[in-house]
Amino acid sequence: MIKNRIKELWAEGKPAINGWLSTSSPFVAEIMAAQGYDALTIDCQHGFVAYETATGMLQAMRASGVVPMVRVPWLDPGDIMKALDAGAYGIICPMINTREEAERFVSYMRYPPHGVRSFGPTRALFAAGADYGHHADTEVLAFAMIETAEAMENLDAIVATPGLDGVYIGPADLALGLTGRKYPTGFDRQEPELVEAIQLVLKKAKAAGIRAALHNGTATYAARAVSWGFDMVTISNDVRLLAGAAQQSLSDARKLIGEASAKGAEKTSHDY
Repeated sequence: MIKNRIKELWAEGKPAINGWLSTSSPFVAEIMAAQGYDALTIDCQHGFVAYETATGMLQAMRASGVVPMVRVPWLDPGDIMKALDAGAYGIICPMINTREEAERFVSYMRYPPHGVRSFGPTRALFAAGADYGHHADTEVLAFAMIETAEAMENLDAIVATPGLDGVYIGPADLALGLTGRKYPTGFDRQEPELVEAIQLVLKKAKAAGIRAALHNGTATYAARAVSWGFDMVTISNDVRLLAGAAQQSLSDARKLIGEASAKGAEKTSHDY
């Protein structure tokens, strides 16, 4: 089985940089995968991505060598097992609030006797290797999302779940869960109480011997998260990157065209 590059980076003491795919497009996935990310996650929770398209996106990402991951819609065994069978090397599961939910999540990720995953890695056998069944349990990563007040209350129990590889912080939902609508939703939290909560999750994960990941809006905040000790950082997503690049391109164009028009008008006035 092809080794999980994220785990290799961690063994080298290096963080992983993850990209995020919300659009339902194998071509976009192929483009993003060619940019040099360590991993790319297909968002099947809030993204516009159905299972068949997600499989095509995983296929499009294969040539780049990027680690393919999927955020599933919910804690559902069918969604988790099908994403793994399609070739995902990591699953991010949203709204894990209790130890019992974390245990169920892990059980869906592992084959017996360590879990209840059903055997049938239809595409994974071709994408990961014919010996997939012998090594999948140790190569695929299980990330439980911590994003609610309930999860924070049960944090010690969640991070101690056997077989859980890491926790993944969703800052937007965490802000809602801990403070309601006191603050605007979004990434890159600056509020002291939310920064404290993020660092607490990190601290508890490290103490339990598992990894911690954080979703970020900018490279600057991602670097800050790595300096705190986060093992994986996600930076923005394809939708925001497209919108940002288009906005910047248009802004530059309007400025340059405006300057060119002003010079042209000035030159014309001198001709008379």
